[in-house]
Amino acid sequence: MSFTQLAGFLPALVFPAATIVQLARMVRARSAAGVSVATWLLFGFANLGVYVYAERYHEWQAIVGMLFTAVLDFVIVALALLHYRPRGLPPVPRVRLTT
Repeated sequence: MSFTQLAGFLPALVFPAATIVQLARMVRARSAAGVSVATWLLFGFANLGVYVYAERYHEWQAIVGMLFTAVLDFVIVALALLHYRPRGLPPVPRVRLTT
């Protein structure tokens, strides 16, 4: 196993672990307080972009480190937007177009 293959283990472990820590915190607290939806959305797209750019579609390090992490990023965004919206905030206003 080469050094670059060994180096591939690091992001394959760290990226999903860091994302799972945030996801677990949200689920335990049942709240998205302090979670930046924009940041996690950008992380998700960045992970997808790196997965495509790296062209390592069949290596488990790329699949877990980038693709799986992107899915987890989008789960965080979905939970933050749909289920764990802070209480007491008014609903998002709908824009009416008047002529």
